Amino acid sequence: MTKVESLQQSVQELSPAELVEFRSWFAEFDWREWDQQLERDIQAGKLDALAEQAVREYRAGHTRPL
Repeated sequence: MTKVESLQQSVQELSPAELVEFRSWFAEFDWREWDQQLERDIQAGKLDALAEQAVREYRAGHTRPL
């Protein structure tokens, strides 16, 4: 059994209250991981082209107020 399969089985065995607690923990964990990946991508310059494109479109008047 793989780690993922083992985790899936464990999650399926959680009580409703434990599942609520797990969901809350996992949501926070997932957001932290996503934020860290985004930060690494920013540091590596992976978003520079998108930022430059957005600035060009803004300066050219191709945007609208939110």
